[in-house]
Amino acid sequence: MNILLIHQYFLEENDPGGSRWNEFTRVWTEQGHTVTVLGGMMHYNGKEKIAEYKGKHFVKKQQGAVTVWRCHVSEAYNKHFIGRLWGYFSFMFSSLYAGLFKAKGKFDVVIVTSPPLFVGASGYLISRLRRMPFVFEVRDLWPESAIDTGVLTNKLVIKLAYWVEAFIYKRAALINVLTPAFYTALREKKGIPENKLIQISNASDFSLSEKLLNDFDREAFRKEHDLDGRFVITYVGAHGVANYLEQLLDAGEALADTNVLFLLIGQGMEKDRLMKMAQGRKIANVRFLDSVPKAEVFRYILASEMGASVLKRVDTFKTVYSNKTFDYMSCKRPILMAIDGVSRGLVEAAGAGVYVEPENIGEYNRIIRLYLNDPARIVKEGESGYKFAKENFDREVLAKKYIDYISKIVRRK
Repeated sequence: MNILLIHQYFLEENDPGGSRWNEFTRVWTEQGHTVTVLGGMMHYNGKEKIAEYKGKHFVKKQQGAVTVWRCHVSEAYNKHFIGRLWGYFSFMFSSLYAGLFKAKGKFDVVIVTSPPLFVGASGYLISRLRRMPFVFEVRDLWPESAIDTGVLTNKLVIKLAYWVEAFIYKRAALINVLTPAFYTALREKKGIPENKLIQISNASDFSLSEKLLNDFDREAFRKEHDLDGRFVITYVGAHGVANYLEQLLDAGEALADTNVLFLLIGQGMEKDRLMKMAQGRKIANVRFLDSVPKAEVFRYILASEMGASVLKRVDTFKTVYSNKTFDYMSCKRPILMAIDGVSRGLVEAAGAGVYVEPENIGEYNRIIRLYLNDPARIVKEGESGYKFAKENFDREVLAKKYIDYISKIVRRK
């Protein structure tokens, strides 16, 4: 098949962040499919365009066997809410133009992964004008998550978002969701027919972890990065409003008499404020690192005792799987899961860590102290999570399952 993928956050080579779609497209091209991606020019945590995109609206690149058209995204994206909204709309317009006039050849299917939600309109128009089926993926229930976290408050924008959502769901030939809670929400609350829904979740990238598990000098890495003698709990991901990482600063303060070190790796709109807060409160056991390439992320996870998955305490987040949870599993590290709902259920079913109530600092304090005194538990839960992920969430297996569903849609159309 000849596949067109629209993904605003498709990673550059060696970019930090979740590489789910980079891995899926790699597997598909190895199977003999052709993939063209319409991706954005701004990393979701980046403050500005990299030099090669300055003053340009479209740049064609090759990432392995995948052809990538980088499309314009406003540099106001990470400055404020209106800038973020305009970043979404600027990519919607630029990806529409690229899909109609830049990406050459006849495509069999167009796949759109969201958020942002509005890019679904671009995918739908391309599918109609170029006469091919349209597949839509829901990585986050939007606009609900933006409303619950207080990011989206304008009633007119909310009304528009719900209208766009209903329009896209109605016209997609196939809708993929990442969690069972999303599946239930779309079927029961939004009335999507079950024959239109599939679930291909986030997954573990064993291609990186298995190499490092067999060939990584953990002690040398810990000494080199001043982690020796510390009980390291690593958080990898966005530092945004939705993550509410202030709770990790509070937990660090409560555990100041121990050797616990919270290591926070990533970027985001809240990072500068969090760093100033930690400095002002003299919290010495929380350390901030900038985003690093994925292979380096895995080294930090392997050098840690635990991995943390953290979100703000709102009901919508009970429906999500945290992407990094699967990376922690693939590295045999137990998870400190500060997300209720399906993420909590995943960790408990896998025996891969512990749930801590989000924003409940007393529970952080109590639970982490239990792990400090039980090193055997760390090994046991790490092994259990690895085994569970290998059996249920291997990215290569899920990539092949996903393309089989898409092939059936293409054949029907």
